[in-house]
Amino acid sequence: MFFIGKTRLIKKFSGSSPPEIFVGKWNYPNVYTGILSPEEHGDTSLLSSPEAWHSNKLSIPQILENRNKLIYGRTQSHIKKHHSNFLSVMQEVAMTQKSISLDFQLKKPITKQEEQASNAPLISKAAEVSSVRLQENPSVKPKIDYLVNDNDAKSSIAMLELEKVGIGTSSIIKLLSAGLLGLKHQRKLVPTRWAITATDDLLSKEKLKSIRQFSELSEIQVFSAYYLGNHYEFLLLPEKWSFEVIEISLKNLGVWQDYESFFPRKIYADSVTGAYYVNRLAVSEYLEKIKRQASCIVFREVRQEYSSPLGVGILRQTSREAFSQQPKKFNTLNKALEDIQQRLKLKIDNFTSKSILLRNHGIQKKLESFF
Repeated sequence: MFFIGKTRLIKKFSGSSPPEIFVGKWNYPNVYTGILSPEEHGDTSLLSSPEAWHSNKLSIPQILENRNKLIYGRTQSHIKKHHSNFLSVMQEVAMTQKSISLDFQLKKPITKQEEQASNAPLISKAAEVSSVRLQENPSVKPKIDYLVNDNDAKSSIAMLELEKVGIGTSSIIKLLSAGLLGLKHQRKLVPTRWAITATDDLLSKEKLKSIRQFSELSEIQVFSAYYLGNHYEFLLLPEKWSFEVIEISLKNLGVWQDYESFFPRKIYADSVTGAYYVNRLAVSEYLEKIKRQASCIVFREVRQEYSSPLGVGILRQTSREAFSQQPKKFNTLNKALEDIQQRLKLKIDNFTSKSILLRNHGIQKKLESFF
């Protein structure tokens, strides 16, 4: 745990943004939008990227220590007004995938603490900006440059094209949030939290269009992963596509649950919220790769050590880590559940008794029986 230490006043600074932007949702459609940067230059990607946090297996204190270095230089504007100098610079930051140096001039001095409490938010030290200037030309990948300048491509098409050429999910989220994708007259700033879910939702829904046409998995498979107090078990059953997420907190035994059947989900998963879509993206990436469909039930155990919320980005990477491993294969559901129980701290009945998909397992008619 960190303790509050010395403070100092900052009126102007320069540094390398990881790159990271953030568009808030408060007072929508007149939102705060800004750039996050430390007072240091060089490769600062470790301060911002859930992918980097996960691959380097950073601890919660390490992540918070890194985040404490960032200052959120922001301004307020309408979501459809893109013509200010600040927003132009912010959009250039969103387009690059490498750390980029900037100069910031603040309207009022802010107080910066050299150390930070363990429960501090991921985005703190907000500062009103009077001016911001790039110190270097951003390095932009050709496909990003092309689609940002394509005013006739819908945002959904652009996002899928970016994924197809290997642009990472976090980069696609930034481009959407910065209002850089879509038909010219429809472009607008998108609150970052909304852009995250929209991206995970769209990418997974597109994959599921093909997955629903694949043959069913031939055996039961189990995948698992753990990071920073988030323990995941993915149970895949040889059935038509369906999906369910059950989360239980060990702190207070709070339960969150959402599911979908074979047919596309039409309403927001308002219990599990954003984690539902990152989990679905990870399993759809796997099923697309092996060209099979399955019923997937996700058990997430939120343990005591998850002491500070770190955003759904780490849950996306933890879910992907699970599917990067070889599956454990089982002939019976009981054997699979026994295996899962070995890694859970809760009794598995806490999950299975609530599962809607397990309740229907082996009872629901196969889709082809209706034709």
